[in-house]
Amino acid sequence: MRKIYSFHGGIHPPENKHQSVRTPIELAGIPEQLTIPLSQHIGAPSSPVVSVGERVLKGQMIAEARGFVSIPLHAPTSGTIDAIEDRIIAHPSGFPAPCIVIATDGDDHWIAHQGLEDYESLERTELVNQIRNAGIAGMGGAGFPTAVKLSIKPDIKITTLIINGTECEPYITADDVLMRERAQQIVQGAMILRHIINPQETVIGVEDNKPEGIASLQAAAKNTDIDVVQFPTKYPSGGEKQLIEILTGKQVPSGGLPSDIGVICQNVGTAVAIYNAIFAGEPLISRITTVTGQAVESPRNFDVLLGTPMDFLLEKAGYQRENNNRLIMGGPMMGFSTPRTDVPIVKTTNCILAPTESELPTPPPAQACIRCGLCAQACPASLLPQQMFWFSQGKEYEKLEDHNLFDCIECGACSWVCPSSIPLVQYYRSAKAEILQARRDNEKSEQSRARFEAREARLEQLALEREAKRAARKKAAEERAKKASSGEGEDPIQAAIERAKAKKAAQESS
Repeated sequence: MRKIYSFHGGIHPPENKHQSVRTPIELAGIPEQLTIPLSQHIGAPSSPVVSVGERVLKGQMIAEARGFVSIPLHAPTSGTIDAIEDRIIAHPSGFPAPCIVIATDGDDHWIAHQGLEDYESLERTELVNQIRNAGIAGMGGAGFPTAVKLSIKPDIKITTLIINGTECEPYITADDVLMRERAQQIVQGAMILRHIINPQETVIGVEDNKPEGIASLQAAAKNTDIDVVQFPTKYPSGGEKQLIEILTGKQVPSGGLPSDIGVICQNVGTAVAIYNAIFAGEPLISRITTVTGQAVESPRNFDVLLGTPMDFLLEKAGYQRENNNRLIMGGPMMGFSTPRTDVPIVKTTNCILAPTESELPTPPPAQACIRCGLCAQACPASLLPQQMFWFSQGKEYEKLEDHNLFDCIECGACSWVCPSSIPLVQYYRSAKAEILQARRDNEKSEQSRARFEAREARLEQLALEREAKRAARKKAAEERAKKASSGEGEDPIQAAIERAKAKKAAQESS
């Protein structure tokens, strides 16, 4: 038996998962229009390689990666590029962002593609490139490009590969049904990752509230070296650092990466996407998304094309707009309200939650902090939420960084237990955004200063060179004059006269 550890804090909110696991995964179909945001993950947005009016096929690359921490985008189905413009996307800000809009033709016609029969014969770097070219990003969190995570420095030895099947957030069951119905693909994807990383052990971690998924994974992993481990349910066990601590007892250092302690963590959805990329040659163009909440008649999980508008899925699930108090993309703990129902599904969209007011009441107005300390007890990252809240209010960003603000995973546990209903996570998100913007501004300022100093140095060098040339010419003139006055050299005037005579004679003879 593998030893199971725990992590500091955590909470047990109502799970509300049973509503959406009563039916199998359903194909959502093809909407009339797909809107593909150019930025769907951490890192640089993709750059379009198509133009308006161009016909594209399913799986065709429509935007290329722009930089190392970036991934390409592909057409989820066949159709025509209708627009390349700013559209409202799924983001807490509600601001528009650059998107590629595809008018679908309903044919769903694929480009020519082919998988690999023997991936073990390929170099690991070739497999990583295949994963990068397939546009795969982490499908369980912030969407970090998978190929970047797998590009490990030669001096780093990975001891443990963890496949994250925890899915600890209430309501969301996309990973649960994936484990139930596509366990074989998860295991095959994990085997590909094993070949790339060469870890000492591979573990699939699942909370014990998913017995059907655990049973399917255990059957699929039989006769392999992959260990399926279940552990007690506690939110947020699905956080990368928390899951690593549960399964290994190791803690990722503040500001560090899991690879620093010899661990790499990937989501079960990412493992399936890697399986499809290698064995079928298919890029990431769809995902499993849960549509749930009491404001839909038929909660379920859809296999949905990226770029599909939310309202297309909501209609299929029997959306009752009049009963819905707000639409949430994601779960009730870490999700965010969407401004409209037509925002598109992206690579990280694991859930659309349509609750009623009685089911998920509008938070009451925040009251004064009573310094109860419950937030610190609940924080899974062992932070001090109360102090961070005060520093956020006072915009004391240096103190926030000293208190490890960026170790906050924004799980919402502190807000959940707060008796004063203070939206703590919103303050932390805002402070992070301010700090990151200040860093970007500082980088631009440093770049501008470096360019200015380089220009000044270049101008100074040119001035010195010009001065040196003037000094050299002056010295040469002085030396010639000195020679002429002393009779040591030829008379420059007489020499010029002789040259003119010789030129004239040459012209007359010709």
